[in-house]
Amino acid sequence: MILADKISAQLPSWRERTKKLNKEFGEVVIDKVTISQALGGMRNIKSLVTDISYVDPVEGIRFRGYTIPELINKLPKLRGAEMPYVGGLYYFLLVGEVPTRAQAVEVENEWKKRSKVPAYIFKMLKSMPAETHPMTLYSMAVLALQTQSEFARQYHEGLKKDDFWLAMLEDSLNLTAKLPEIGAYIYRMKYKGGKAIKPKKNLDWGANFAHMMGVEDPTYADLSRLYLIIHSDHESGNVSAHATHLVGSALSDIYYATSAGLNGLAGPLHGLANQECLGWLLDVYKKFNGVPSKDELRQFAWDTLNSGQVIPGYGHAVLRKTDPRFTAQAEFGSKHFPNSDMFRLAMMVYEVVPPVLVEQGKAKDPWPNVDAISGSLQYHYGVKEFDFYTVMFGISRLLGVSANAVWARALGQPIERPKSLTTAMLEAEAAKAK
Repeated sequence: MILADKISAQLPSWRERTKKLNKEFGEVVIDKVTISQALGGMRNIKSLVTDISYVDPVEGIRFRGYTIPELINKLPKLRGAEMPYVGGLYYFLLVGEVPTRAQAVEVENEWKKRSKVPAYIFKMLKSMPAETHPMTLYSMAVLALQTQSEFARQYHEGLKKDDFWLAMLEDSLNLTAKLPEIGAYIYRMKYKGGKAIKPKKNLDWGANFAHMMGVEDPTYADLSRLYLIIHSDHESGNVSAHATHLVGSALSDIYYATSAGLNGLAGPLHGLANQECLGWLLDVYKKFNGVPSKDELRQFAWDTLNSGQVIPGYGHAVLRKTDPRFTAQAEFGSKHFPNSDMFRLAMMVYEVVPPVLVEQGKAKDPWPNVDAISGSLQYHYGVKEFDFYTVMFGISRLLGVSANAVWARALGQPIERPKSLTTAMLEAEAAKAK
């Protein structure tokens, strides 16, 4: 094909140009940004503002200043529950104050009032080919709900700019309310013969999701609450959060913006990584016909690295310690099912793999992120279809990105529009520096 042939002929010289710029002139500053940052995905450029969460390289994620253990301890819980109301977290992300139990329940009740999913959503999902990826279905469902956008309707009726955030809040509550049923419906449709489970009005948001998934073990409700809380936000620079903010900055409503963020979350370098982590654990388990010894696992890890592959779930763009979200799930598993094979294997990997990565010498950060363990917990409860894990991630992530979207509208944050340079411009700046 002529297009492929023409591009292929140019590629070697272009790759050499960018490689040389990065290697020899990466630290050259162009208007306060280095060439390496311009070529390297804007890594570490501090140009986004959010007060919802912050990832500290040493302490990990902080939600409105609180660490995950602090938050789990402070947020109100349903009587008899181990983990907090997810509605309490949403209140906290939006308001910036730890809610009372009554305030958390009020958010939960708002969700219940807004939770009915239009019939056309289910009809559309059922009409898709059987092989459609769950994340494709999920993103389509969110986008299809755009017909109900209050912001879009009110904007075209002349909504005042100072009130943009109120319409965004309405849309955000309406959308988050429907996500558990949409997600669980996709799961049951794809993997359980299409036998959907209706929501129960007496259950909270997190427990209702667990119920509609069809997992009978009562502790799964608490795992769902924990999972949905700890995956909710991770500051603004990750792909799903940034894509949502970018699209929303054009005054697109939360449905358009969220669908864009979900499409980013579906990438192998972002949310899809959780299924790759479980896939690697399953490969180990299959090879050794069970949980291997530490020596066997160590050799398998070296074989993986020596073949040019990576060990998924280990290393993070920001964190320089074990991800606190990993720790929270590890503590949950250790309490409720310490002898579960897949969980034991995940914990053995945590013990064996970091020293291997240090010995290899290529990993600056050998510690696990959240994806390294989350799949093993779901697997224990019988949710073994790891193609679906990113949908659960997406249900949770909307809590954080929509809270950010509401505040972006409230503060009148402008459309995002960075400036681009050509490779020749970078080479000119490098020549000046030289």
